[in-house]
Amino acid sequence: MKRGAIMQLPAYYEFCNTVKTIVGHKALEQIPQSLKVINAQRPMIITDKGVEQAGLIKIVQTAMQKSKLKAAAIYDTVPPDSDIKMVNELAKMYTSKKCDSIIAVGGGSVLDTAKGVNIIVSENASDLMQFAGYGNVRRKLKPLVAVPTTAGTGSEVTSVAVIANHEKNIKMIFGSVFLLPDIAIIDSRMTKTLPPTITAFTGMDALTHAVEAYFCLAKNPLSDTTALAAIQIIAQNLVNVVKKPSDVDGRLALALASNLAGMAFANSMVGMIHNIGHAVGGVCGVPHGVCMNILLPYGLEYNMHKASQYIGELLYPLAGDEVYNATKKKERPQKTVAYIRKLIQDLHDATDGKHPRFFKEVVDKTGKQMVPKEKLVDIAKTAMSDPAQFYNPEDLDYNDYIMVLEAAWEGTPLDKKKIKKG
Repeated sequence: MKRGAIMQLPAYYEFCNTVKTIVGHKALEQIPQSLKVINAQRPMIITDKGVEQAGLIKIVQTAMQKSKLKAAAIYDTVPPDSDIKMVNELAKMYTSKKCDSIIAVGGGSVLDTAKGVNIIVSENASDLMQFAGYGNVRRKLKPLVAVPTTAGTGSEVTSVAVIANHEKNIKMIFGSVFLLPDIAIIDSRMTKTLPPTITAFTGMDALTHAVEAYFCLAKNPLSDTTALAAIQIIAQNLVNVVKKPSDVDGRLALALASNLAGMAFANSMVGMIHNIGHAVGGVCGVPHGVCMNILLPYGLEYNMHKASQYIGELLYPLAGDEVYNATKKKERPQKTVAYIRKLIQDLHDATDGKHPRFFKEVVDKTGKQMVPKEKLVDIAKTAMSDPAQFYNPEDLDYNDYIMVLEAAWEGTPLDKKKIKKG
């Protein structure tokens, strides 16, 4: 039996990726030439303490020094959950140091912070909030080079930035094709120091990007192609890299998969998994990748009646052709969900139980539960205003959010009888 791929051929769609992507074990050596091409001479480096302490900024600086290029400013204390206030302050530094470009080195928070800074300095604005939402940035921005140090967000090739507003306990979304970086540099040295737990949940973040890209409403043939490639690479490498962090080839593969997944969802958008995940992150401060990991099987279960054909097709890149061909067509969607739950369990085992499977297992460094059950109501209310819900195959209301959150908190499958079939 041969695989019968399902491809949606809409009457109209758009796919945009203007980012020059450089991939390799020593891709950072291309920084000087890359900056020259985009006419950048006084870059501001934006990063975080973890990246700096890991010695990764030195690698970037060494690469720049070969062409006698120095950073005009360096900011290395971006927090894991950067916010609007920080973006506004960094924009002031950029202006005062007379910078002409940005090199962002870090995970999703750093890259999204850099995008926010770029909006302000390019628009000569004082407050990022006036550009919130989609389509409010309408012109080309200053040169931006994105160097991801995690293999999860795909922010280096997306037209979206998610930045917290801590005063309102929400995460703000900024979307525009002009937010796309000019250059993305994927270098295996940038992720080699990631601990197994972070490798695990950032990998699941990338997987969720690709999965939602494949079954949500704005999918198209080009996003399908990049999504399926990302899923296959992650399935083949994630657990192995978590068990063997020194596997540089596996690290590079996961970074590439994150890049491909970013291209996919930047063009197809995402749905309820991100919708709820943004709310959990905003209300409880849970890392985004952890939320994606926990919510992924629930998003598939909830949308099964609307997108079963697409969910069934995901079994092929996840499990391989033998499993796919040996599984009856009507059984493939549920087997896809079961395979993802097995992957989550495998990551849990590979990290000695540190990789959470459901929300009641998510704890901070002191062991305190980060998602108290009494907060589920606040999370559901917050989720109702997140725009990602509009691309989900099935609509959600308050009761739906509560149902999904309660199941994801306990770690139990969704009750099929309670899922509405609109």
